[in-house]
Amino acid sequence: MLGLGTLARIAGEVRRDVAAAHARDPAARGTGSLEILAGWPGVQALLAHRVAHGMQGLGIPALPRSISFASRLATGVEIHPCAQIGPGLFIDHGSGVVIGETAQIGENVTLYQGVTLGGTGFATGKRHPTVQDNVTVGAGAKLLGAITIGHGAKIGANTVVVHDVPPNSTVVGNPGHPVRVDGQRPEGPDADWVHLPDPVAEAIKALSARIAELERELAARRGAEPGPEGDVRPLRPVRGPNPTGG
Repeated sequence: MLGLGTLARIAGEVRRDVAAAHARDPAARGTGSLEILAGWPGVQALLAHRVAHGMQGLGIPALPRSISFASRLATGVEIHPCAQIGPGLFIDHGSGVVIGETAQIGENVTLYQGVTLGGTGFATGKRHPTVQDNVTVGAGAKLLGAITIGHGAKIGANTVVVHDVPPNSTVVGNPGHPVRVDGQRPEGPDADWVHLPDPVAEAIKALSARIAELERELAARRGAEPGPEGDVRPLRPVRGPNPTGG
């Protein structure tokens, strides 16, 4: 059975999880800890995982997977009992989050809804991501394989990451590419997802400029006037205030 030391460790981790919800969810400001435990599915899923993981470590059969299954039905969050999760994880909204068997998550990590820490192929052993401390992963992002997400990194919404991510970098796109915002690394637990660079649009813009240059050279050889240059219009606005308040 679970010993007093294991129960004390789980209780401490749960306190950190509730504190993370207070600190990183504006909807939790002014809300009591008991209400967060009763109404925040991400916190509930972590509580269930802390218990299931403790049982898994003690070699108790069947029950850890049963707890994980029941938690998935109740919260929409699926966490394998073997996954290693550090204190202070905050799963915002929770729905659709999947954390695989060999995933490792450090301290003070933030995951938004729809995030997958998944494996690739059918190989055994370490096959899920390692997420280091103070990482933020945007909604719908997919982190696949035995990759490492460096300390303080930020993963943009719907990004697909299949390679290691350097510390303190911001990654967007499919596949994910490290980028900078205004020449600087974004700081803090939340990134300004609206104003992140678009590597696909930047690539198209570079191709358009190259095509315009070739057209000018061709027109000069023919002795003709070059045609009008094409304009690549952004699909979304890049101006305006940071919606995260930064």
